[in-house]
Amino acid sequence: METDDVTLTFPPHPIWVRTARDAVRAFLQAAGHPELIDTATLLTSEAVTNAINACAAKHCTAPVTVTAGWRGAGCLSVLVRDEAPGLPECRGATPYGNENDAENGRGIHLISYEARAWGVCTHGPGAGKGTWFELSQHQQ
Repeated sequence: METDDVTLTFPPHPIWVRTARDAVRAFLQAAGHPELIDTATLLTSEAVTNAINACAAKHCTAPVTVTAGWRGAGCLSVLVRDEAPGLPECRGATPYGNENDAENGRGIHLISYEARAWGVCTHGPGAGKGTWFELSQHQQ
């Protein structure tokens, strides 16, 4: 049973990444699509982390919003919206430098690899942007 969209709005703070991931997990469990949970929660984590990091870098305190819903039979769409200026980039992690460099830069690359489709949109309320991805039960 595919349910209506779910939306979660929260301050741009890293403590909310887990809550966003859990909301998408619960949404998929309620909809009867456990086959999408692992990939959807991973990609949600990456997109939310990118949004929170962008907000921190640009001193943006406006909330981050995550919306998950169905765009056709078995096609999950997740949109993560933030108000920070600038667009995310698909890049690899920095091979050299300090230890933190090795952990940064893979989020959009991972989304682009795992999602059926993905993108960044700048239309919508406020400044900022939305990063979205789609997963299909048939791609697993």
